[in-house]
Amino acid sequence: MIRVLLADDQHLVRAGFRALLEAEDDLEVVGEAATGREAVELARRTRPDVVLMDIRMPDGDGLWATGELASDPELSGTRIVMVTTFELDEYVAQAIVSGASGFLVKDTEPVELLRAVRVVAAGDALLSPGATRRLIERVAGGLRPAPDPEALRELTDREREVLALVGHGLTNAEIGERLFLSPLTAKTHVSRIMTKLAARDRVHLVVVAYETGLVQPGRH
Repeated sequence: MIRVLLADDQHLVRAGFRALLEAEDDLEVVGEAATGREAVELARRTRPDVVLMDIRMPDGDGLWATGELASDPELSGTRIVMVTTFELDEYVAQAIVSGASGFLVKDTEPVELLRAVRVVAAGDALLSPGATRRLIERVAGGLRPAPDPEALRELTDREREVLALVGHGLTNAEIGERLFLSPLTAKTHVSRIMTKLAARDRVHLVVVAYETGLVQPGRH
């Protein structure tokens, strides 16, 4: 069961998300928050797997709340998907730097929202298609700390190959299919890479893949 916390200052939005999520057998809504501060407090109490976080909220917006949750070691297993009306470049970049693992706009199809929750809960990253390339062009320019050269040298040839595919946005299953590996083996490679590079999530790995030249901007 994937446990989800909803954070949005609009009651109708939260109600719609709750109805959509709770119609699924593997998803459970564990709480609702109308402000950023309330979202942080609820997350610390309920320990959700995924938080669907609006950006514009009173009393601490979604970006602030995301930063608070991402920096809390007791919530290292919680993943955050930003869901907003505005797919603005600065919002996308700030959301990822704050620690979000996904970014979707509110007019996303319901099936894509459900997929986002499951993908992020499984440890993958997910961005709305229109945001990905612009994000890389901005974030790879220096919003994330540069990767440690020593750590990069510790990667095996296979791990570099996997990192490049992560940079292209492939999931563990897709990486396994591309490299003729089981999804579990692909996930193991990704986990080892994250450990070696001290990366909190796959979004950071995407940025590293671009910063190191394993993936070139504009080539997917």
